[in-house]
Amino acid sequence: MKPAQIEQFFSTLQAANPHPQTELEFSSVFELLAAVLLSAQATDVGVNKATRRLFALANTPQKIIDLGIAGLEDHIKTIGLFRSKAKHLMEACRMLVEQHGGEVPADRESLEALPGVGRKTANVVLNVAFGQPTMAVDTHLFRLGNRTGLAPGKMPLAVELKLLKRIPARYLVDAHHWLILHGRYVCQARKPLCQSCSVHAYCGYKLKG
Repeated sequence: MKPAQIEQFFSTLQAANPHPQTELEFSSVFELLAAVLLSAQATDVGVNKATRRLFALANTPQKIIDLGIAGLEDHIKTIGLFRSKAKHLMEACRMLVEQHGGEVPADRESLEALPGVGRKTANVVLNVAFGQPTMAVDTHLFRLGNRTGLAPGKMPLAVELKLLKRIPARYLVDAHHWLILHGRYVCQARKPLCQSCSVHAYCGYKLKG
């Protein structure tokens, strides 16, 4: 995609959805962190169902610790890999209490030091909670980066760095939301809905086809 196409691509997505939001439900930075940690290889819908029950009872690091590992597992057992996720979340809560006064840190190094928190999770928290222009490359962003020609790359980090470089600065804070939603509902993995796509005119996949 050429710069002019990228500009049109994102201005079109912005016009259709000026204030995009994550579909994960949360009411605090910690709830966001916990929800993103639990969302690996799971749907936002499934995570939201579990966290509604969990956060009603325990929505701070200390409350999660007080719940105990068995209690935590019981509340998230409908989510895939729930045992390992419960262990990571519990360990992360202990670190937050012991090292950060129960608050979620706003820097990448501290976030990625938490158990179960990798670069993608840190990027989501930095973007959604703290308004930083990060790019959380999940399967949707990786697919769109390569399929559209926006940011081709063989590894997620390569796609992330290209997206950050190629997307105009005024779109960066919201760009990963637009791309996730577009990948989830329009540019789907098995069969992209090109006929109903608002940005098909600027897409390399359409041009090749």
